[in-house]
Amino acid sequence: MTDYLAAAMAMLGPAQNRYADPTAWDRLQAELGIQLPSDYRFLVDAFAPIQINGHLYLSHPATEWWNLGRDIRSGIKAWSEVPWDDLDLDADEDPRQLFGLAELSFGTRNGLWPIASTDRGETVFLLAATDAEADTPRFLVNFDETWVEHRISFAEWLYRYLIGEDMTGPNSAAFYPGPVQLQHLPMSADERPEPWYGPDRGM
Repeated sequence: MTDYLAAAMAMLGPAQNRYADPTAWDRLQAELGIQLPSDYRFLVDAFAPIQINGHLYLSHPATEWWNLGRDIRSGIKAWSEVPWDDLDLDADEDPRQLFGLAELSFGTRNGLWPIASTDRGETVFLLAATDAEADTPRFLVNFDETWVEHRISFAEWLYRYLIGEDMTGPNSAAFYPGPVQLQHLPMSADERPEPWYGPDRGM
């Protein structure tokens, strides 16, 4: 069986852990009332705040800029304001029908929690009703009017995203050959981080 966390790290390079802080995770999870997957926390600690391959953003709970808790709360507010019951959604556009959800809520015990996003308008949600430490947590990804579900670890989702699979919907691949590009997100108004690249991956 593939160790997807190790496989993802092999493409991203050595962990930097610039802001790794277990107490920041404890505070965030206590505030949210949910547990975030351990491999997700590991990857965020290793690199975030980061932009990966020019599109995918990961925030961190211990930073002032690109703060994960603030981003999650902002996402919850925005998604909760969508009048889902008033929308004329086709069956393949309604996540309630697609994934057997009794209701569509954000930031609730059984709801969706936005934990990552891209500059293409894609949002990755953790479905809190599943055990975040289970072998197969549930992630729902929204891209435009498309929703897809993945019952895999976050590390496997990231690995498959980076090798060019359609992880945010049909024909959604964002594959770039060569090493993965990483870029720290600016931590002040004057900072202009330069991108760098992970190890060669033979692609």
